[in-house]
Amino acid sequence: MQMRKIALIGECMVELNGIPFGAMTQSYGGDVLNSAVYLARAGGNILDVHFVTVMGTDPLSEGMISRWRQEGINTSLVLRDNAHQPGLYLIQLDEKGERTFLYWRNNSAARYLWRHPDYPFLRQQLQNMDVLYLSGISLAILPEHDRQLLLIDLKQLAAEGKLIFFDSNYRPALWENETQAREWYQQMYAITDIALVTDDDEARLWGDSSIEESFNRLKSMGVKQAIIKAGERGCFYRDLSGCDATQHIETQPVTPVVDTTSAGDAFNAGFIAGQLNGKSIYDSALMGHQLARVVIQHKGAIVPQTATQPVTARFFNSN
Repeated sequence: MQMRKIALIGECMVELNGIPFGAMTQSYGGDVLNSAVYLARAGGNILDVHFVTVMGTDPLSEGMISRWRQEGINTSLVLRDNAHQPGLYLIQLDEKGERTFLYWRNNSAARYLWRHPDYPFLRQQLQNMDVLYLSGISLAILPEHDRQLLLIDLKQLAAEGKLIFFDSNYRPALWENETQAREWYQQMYAITDIALVTDDDEARLWGDSSIEESFNRLKSMGVKQAIIKAGERGCFYRDLSGCDATQHIETQPVTPVVDTTSAGDAFNAGFIAGQLNGKSIYDSALMGHQLARVVIQHKGAIVPQTATQPVTARFFNSN
């Protein structure tokens, strides 16, 4: 099978995980970066996984980029900024493994992607990609003018035949209000080939009361295919370009749930890896579920490679 190039556009931050003024570990993460890591692990030998962002020239930035390379991520489209550093976030967990976040990202380097002097080179390189992936957070962190430039570029790339995956990943704190978020999401959905959304986010932003309502709305906005992630209920898929019935792919319960951070990001990676390796929707979603199940049994956004390796090995040794 021919090598496929995928560019994941987003942000990576320093991660602190633990109790303020207590036991705490340092790592890194960010929704799109998390997916890039798990996609590099799950993609087999046919995916060239590029992470697209801006990082500083500080030691933390250097250390993170070095670790991404060790994961097999292509960092040739990571731009460097002498004046800005990566953002930072703190994860706090409750007794059920559910998390709350505190962020320090208002002046992070990733916000300056579209005004970076090397962006024209990066934009040219995106034309060589087969697939593009980004999230609602990728949109939300950008200044409004830069966000508009991103949409213009993405529309052109979509017109050139690039396959576009979009994870809505709605975070209210990053938007001025719901109206603003809806306007930008509508523009993004109009060029989205496969949307990867969650039932909670759709209810929070759009007021959807059912999976069916979400599918109908996404179709009306121009989305061609959609996966709706529904936690313990698994996920639901529908080809919105036709009259296909909804496909429900269940997941197995996990005990104990240690940390739900990046569960959706891992699912996305598994699903995309399956699709780009020619697997069925069912097998792709099953791969996503299996990766997510492993991830939520560990602390932090990025779990050890040894934890995910058995899942990816089984996946590619089957069928």
